[in-house]
Amino acid sequence: MKQMTSRQKEIYQFLEDFIEREGYSPSIREVGAHFGISAMGARDHLQALEKKGFIQSGSNTSRSIVLNRGKEEEILEIPILGHVAAGQPLLAEENLNGSVKLPASFFHQPNLFALYVEGDSMIGAGIFEGDLAILHQQEQAENGQIVVAMVEEAVTLKRFYREKSRVRLQAENPEYSPIYASDIRILGRLVHLIRNYE
Repeated sequence: MKQMTSRQKEIYQFLEDFIEREGYSPSIREVGAHFGISAMGARDHLQALEKKGFIQSGSNTSRSIVLNRGKEEEILEIPILGHVAAGQPLLAEENLNGSVKLPASFFHQPNLFALYVEGDSMIGAGIFEGDLAILHQQEQAENGQIVVAMVEEAVTLKRFYREKSRVRLQAENPEYSPIYASDIRILGRLVHLIRNYE
């Protein structure tokens, strides 16, 4: 089974959430309206998901989308570990704050965890307050990657850059100054983002 594109993953997640909430599938028009695209654009995405084997749809019947949740489809339960500041560093909340279940096909990495985003310093990268950031647990990062880092017992979400004698944690909002530190601990790298549009 071929992998979904990023937009196809978002649409599949929307279908899954809608069916679980309403008990029936959304119309093509509702899919388009949710993502701000035309019904024809939504149909193209749904046809691509069908060709890849992720859904089935009755061509002559409205609300006939069925998700192909085969037995081989593995679901990951990713722990939510509180909040992370996308502004000034915020004291880490290490208490488990529930979990989120997502198809394993969304990811290529093990050891995942999630944090809710607070603040607006990463809006230039399309990361907003209330988003759920899915992170791969790792201690190293390459320049330009978005990471969650601990600086003096506080955690923050920023873009990582290693300089000669220090590390720069760069915001994606001109109203925020970079954070410079010689001693930081990388907790994870951003690999996925979930946003609630309601």
